[in-house]
Amino acid sequence: MAKTNPFQFIQQVRSEVAKVVWPTRREVLLTTGMVVAMAALTAVFFSLVDLAIRSGLNGILSAFG
Repeated sequence: MAKTNPFQFIQQVRSEVAKVVWPTRREVLLTTGMVVAMAALTAVFFSLVDLAIRSGLNGILSAFG
């Protein structure tokens, strides 16, 4: 690997950072809202699945116990 001095490294880093397309405030808020909504939907789904499994097992165990 070719060695670069620290000054060249900093120049390369700055040029790469300049190429980054930063999201707008609206995009950040929109994607954050989508993540929160999907997390909430996932939590509700797994809560309902857990409730169904628990109810089913309680019904089976009460029938035989």
